[in-house]
Amino acid sequence: MADDLSTRFDFATIAIHAGEAPDPTTGAQNTPIYQSATFALPDASQQVKQPGGQPEGYFYTREGNPTTAVIEAKVAALDGAEAAIASASGMGVISAALLTVLNPGDHLVCADSIYPISQDFITTELPRLGIDVTMVDITDLDAVREATTPATRAVLTEFLSNPELAVADLPGLAEVCRDHGARLIVDNTFATPYLLKPLEIGADIVLHSATKYISGHGDAVAGVAAGSQEMIGPMRRFVARYGSPISPFNAWLLIRGIKTLQLRMERHCQNAERLARFFEEHPAISRVMYPGLPDHPGHDLCGQLTGRRYGGMIAFEHRDGESGCQQFASKLQLACRAVSLGDVSTLVLPWTGRNLVRLSVGIEGIDDLIADADQALA
Repeated sequence: MADDLSTRFDFATIAIHAGEAPDPTTGAQNTPIYQSATFALPDASQQVKQPGGQPEGYFYTREGNPTTAVIEAKVAALDGAEAAIASASGMGVISAALLTVLNPGDHLVCADSIYPISQDFITTELPRLGIDVTMVDITDLDAVREATTPATRAVLTEFLSNPELAVADLPGLAEVCRDHGARLIVDNTFATPYLLKPLEIGADIVLHSATKYISGHGDAVAGVAAGSQEMIGPMRRFVARYGSPISPFNAWLLIRGIKTLQLRMERHCQNAERLARFFEEHPAISRVMYPGLPDHPGHDLCGQLTGRRYGGMIAFEHRDGESGCQQFASKLQLACRAVSLGDVSTLVLPWTGRNLVRLSVGIEGIDDLIADADQALA
């Protein structure tokens, strides 16, 4: 179904219509929030399947829910995947993917630039389970090859790293994985399916912290993974067994948010590129990290993979170091100092212990954002 939709319709059409139909009982045009823990069985003879199975119908929301099924269908269709699974957070799908693919004695090659909370889980929890981990500069394909061993079963990377926006060579990594019989797992949170579909260039599983751009409004915490039935089926069982399903209400918030994903991403990209060029020319800024700038090391690769759309995230270094970063963040009037990203409003985070500011550029008027940044740098 997902592949059929992906070839027949535009991205925005898929985001709005995939997985949805008027409610068969009430005729409601919008998907209802099925806020129910349990579902009535049609008769006493119906067999309830094991955790994570796909019964004919629904019986318990930990195993599946009609509202959840809609957002899973939308993400699968947008990613060009056979299936998708939603979880209570981005960490929920990262852990489900890794612990589905990896077993004791296996080896993981992981980008050393990956999101710090993911890195903490990978370097702390996986070794406790007997899984070896090698952290590597994922932009260096030779280093990735050298890090692989006969026990390597997976390579994990973000497409755009958090916070420094290094660009991973996904086609090159897919080739390395094929050569070593490993799975390529890609966190595509920063790009979303609108800018990039990693499954089309060799990834086995694509992960999204749906809290970010897919939700888009800063009011839901969730994660979604997409891939083949072979990959997603075991992940579904993991999410059920470990008790990390998404709530029906958060699933509904994602359904609402994803319908405007294309419109929002276009504005995020436009605003970020304008703001990055402003920072590049400002004397108070010593370095700007944005793949849309021609001097960014991953500019050409990112443009090739995304159709010259570079996302809504910027990082920069201040000439006055960490104190300059903190002062800038404190003086901004339109941006909220907060963690997370992908919101319609601009979020700023001065990185603790580093000369680095991360900006999640919102969809406000760009002239207003530039004027605010200018006064904060004065």
